[in-house]
Amino acid sequence: MCASDDTAARIDELQFALGEGPRWEVVRTGRATIIPNLLEDSNARWPIFGEAVSRLGVGALFVFPLILGAAVVGVADMYRHTAGNFTSAQTETARTLAAVAAAQAVMRATVAAGREWAMPTAIAPEMRREVQQATGMILVQLNTTATEALIRLKSHAFTANQTLEEVARNVVTRQLDFRDIPE
Repeated sequence: MCASDDTAARIDELQFALGEGPRWEVVRTGRATIIPNLLEDSNARWPIFGEAVSRLGVGALFVFPLILGAAVVGVADMYRHTAGNFTSAQTETARTLAAVAAAQAVMRATVAAGREWAMPTAIAPEMRREVQQATGMILVQLNTTATEALIRLKSHAFTANQTLEEVARNVVTRQLDFRDIPE
């Protein structure tokens, strides 16, 4: 829904685009994932994400589930530039903030989904509507499945060293046509 700064936005983008990283573990398990030394831990668990995030100068990641009822409705990613753990008080504060944020996140997502012309930004990507639109356009351009179209979109973003949103925007504005890209 939002990011506190460019580094946080990039961490979010990498996990979304690559489909790997601690957030996916948190969504799957419903339990926080604490990585006090990202350089030691992330490459084994999430090799592509670990390699990419190491270039951002991030030393530690703390990912907490946003739980509403029995459902994980999102995650709160936090980072620090140096390696190190949260204190028990900081961990408890993060858990409390995540619990409070869950209902707000659901309300914000519901409102954003109802806005026809919402304009997402890098630090507030909303529902990544352009990614969904671009996936549909690529699906038609290549006469393929939605899964394959999204994989091609993510792959192109990664190899072009662009964010997924940048590539999606180029597809939606018809500056990029996947029929013109060699396989």
